[in-house]
Amino acid sequence: MSQQVKHDSAVLVHFTLKLEDGSTAESTRANGKPALFRLGDGSLSDALENQLLGLTVGDKRAFTLAPESAFGGKSPDLVQFFSRRDFQETGVPDVGTIMLFSGRDGSEMPGVVREVTEDSITVDFNHPLAGQHIDFDIEVLEIDPQLEEKHADIAG
Repeated sequence: MSQQVKHDSAVLVHFTLKLEDGSTAESTRANGKPALFRLGDGSLSDALENQLLGLTVGDKRAFTLAPESAFGGKSPDLVQFFSRRDFQETGVPDVGTIMLFSGRDGSEMPGVVREVTEDSITVDFNHPLAGQHIDFDIEVLEIDPQLEEKHADIAG
């Protein structure tokens, strides 16, 4: 068991993500299931990993990340326009609906329906939190490189 979070640590944490308006975007405390992250695997931004480095079990840290250090900025290239005909099989979705779309390589990508008009449907493939400053509140519950095997059922 490691004393401090290092570049390759597995870390079990509780976290809350809040938006600039104070609303909660996500909280592991709310559902009672902590999240497991492994630093260095590419799942976390460098800025977020840097906030975790050096923390010990029981440490709590609150910080804010700018959009480019959290979920990225909004890209207009990720907003796509579809013909209503493209939705003949599924039916025309409502604004706000999150749908899975298949890429040319077979991968699936979620998109949020932003607008439905007579002729087209606008879908936004940006991350829902892209373009926003995010307030993080993190508590380190456990640091243990073997954690993934012991707690695989609660991995975030």
